[in-house]
Amino acid sequence: MSLAVLYSRALSGMDAPEVVVEVHLANGLPQFAIVGLPEAEVKESKDRVRAAILTAQFDFPMRRITVNLAPADLPKESGRYDLPIALGILAASGQIPSEPLNRYEIAGELALTGELRPIRGALAMTYHMVQSATKNKAAKIKRAFILPHLSAQEASLVKDAIIYPANSLLEVCAHLSGHTALNQYESSAQTQSISYADFNEVKGQSQAKRALEIAAAGGHSVLMSGPPGTGKSMLASRFAGILPSMTEAEALESAAIQSLNGTYKLENWKRRPYRSPHHTASGVALVGGGGIPRPGEISLAHHGVLFLDELPEFERKVLEVLREPLESGKITISRAARQADFPASFQLLAAMNPCPCGYLGHFNNKCRCTPDNVTRYRAKISGPLLDRIDMHIEVPALKEDELTGASIAESSDAIRVRVEAARELQLKRQGKANFALGSLEIDAFCQLDEAGLTLLKTAISRLNLSARAYHRILKVARTIADVAGESAIKSAHIAEAVQYRRGEI
Repeated sequence: MSLAVLYSRALSGMDAPEVVVEVHLANGLPQFAIVGLPEAEVKESKDRVRAAILTAQFDFPMRRITVNLAPADLPKESGRYDLPIALGILAASGQIPSEPLNRYEIAGELALTGELRPIRGALAMTYHMVQSATKNKAAKIKRAFILPHLSAQEASLVKDAIIYPANSLLEVCAHLSGHTALNQYESSAQTQSISYADFNEVKGQSQAKRALEIAAAGGHSVLMSGPPGTGKSMLASRFAGILPSMTEAEALESAAIQSLNGTYKLENWKRRPYRSPHHTASGVALVGGGGIPRPGEISLAHHGVLFLDELPEFERKVLEVLREPLESGKITISRAARQADFPASFQLLAAMNPCPCGYLGHFNNKCRCTPDNVTRYRAKISGPLLDRIDMHIEVPALKEDELTGASIAESSDAIRVRVEAARELQLKRQGKANFALGSLEIDAFCQLDEAGLTLLKTAISRLNLSARAYHRILKVARTIADVAGESAIKSAHIAEAVQYRRGEI
C-alpha cells in the first residue's frame, strides 16, 4: 500500500483540533514534500524523520514522498508531527502494518537516534481528544494516544484517556506490529498532598487577614497599601493556601494552560497557580501574544492568584491591559494571521506603597514626600483600573509590641474551612462565586433591608462612588454575610464592605 493515514492534534489557543496526517509514496525522482501550512519546525522534520528511520534499521524509501497535514488552512507548528510522519512513511512502504493506525492519535518529536522527546501541549491535546470522542458518540472506535514517555505524565491526568508512552520510534513500531506491546500509563498525581506557606507565619495584621479571607471566599480582587516591610508580600504569597480546593475541572483547565507553555509539573496537580511577574513585564507578557499566540501571566494564573507587587512601578499602559480580563475572565489575542482565546479567570492581588518613599502615614513620621510627589505617584494607576478592584485595604506598620509579642496567629487551614463553607453557600444559591454575579443576579441575591439601603445611599453620595463600585460593594457585602453564615445582608455587612472602598486612591 502506498498510502497511509494517521491522526494527530494541532494547538490553536486553548483548542487542539484534529490533524489528519496523510503520507503517499509515488514513483519518480526521490523527493520529500510536506504540505498543509507547515511552519519551519515542521518543514525541518524531514531531516529528523529520515535520520530516525535509518537509525532504527528501517529502509527509507527512495521514492516521491508527499505528506499532507489536513486541514490545509490550519497552521501546523512544532516537532509533534515527527512521529506520525515517520510511522506514515513506514506504513505506506509496507514495513509496518497500517491497519492499527486508525485506533490511535500520535504525537512526538524525534531525535536523530530515533528516541522520542517531550512535546508541548500534551495535556491540552489529550483533553480535546476525549472531548471529541464524548461529543461524537456515533464513532465506533475510541482512540488511544501514543506519546513520548515524558509527556505521558501530564496527558494521563485526563480521565478516561488511554495513554501509551514510548521512548523511541522502534518501541512504537514494535507495538503496532504486535511484537512488544506498550504498557498503558497510569497516573498517580491524585494521591499527592498539597502544601502552601501558612498564614500563621504572619504576625499581626488581623484586619488585612480578615479582608483576605473575605476576598478568598467571594473571589474578589484586592489592592493592599502600606509602608515597606509590613507583610504585604507575605500575605499575598500565602493567599493561595486559603482559597477553596480546586475541583477536577478547574485543575484540568489550569494544567492544560501550563501545558501550552511547556511549564506544567505533575507535582502541581490541584495546586492553585500563583504568578508574580516583575514590574518590568510588558503588556504581551501579561496577556500573552507572539506570532503563534501563547498564554500570558493572566492566563497562567487561571483559577489562581496574580500578584502585582509595587503596582505603580508597572508601566501604565501595561496595567491598562488588565481592565478587560478583570471583567470578562478571558482574553482574546488577535494577530494578522490568526486569533486565539485564552481563559483568564484569575484573582488579582496588588500591593503598593502609599508614596514614593513609602512612609506616608507611618507612626514614626519618616515621610518627606511633597503632596505633588504623592499625587504623581498615585496617578500612575488609572481610575478605571482602581474602580475594577473590589477591595482596597491598608496594611499598617507593626509596632514594637506586635513584632516582639508571642501572639498565636490563626493557621491557613482554619481560615480555609470558613472560606470553603462560604463558597459552598454561594454555589448552592447561585451556582457561581459572588465576584461573577451579573447585574440581574445582584438584584436577585443581594437584596438589602431598609437600614442597609439607607447606609449604602449615604456612602454613594459622600464617597462619589460609581455604578461599578456600587455593584462591587453589594457583592462584597454578600460575601461578608456568607462568611458569617447569614442569608440576609445586614447594615453591618454593608458598612464593612464600604470600608473596603474608602481606601481607594
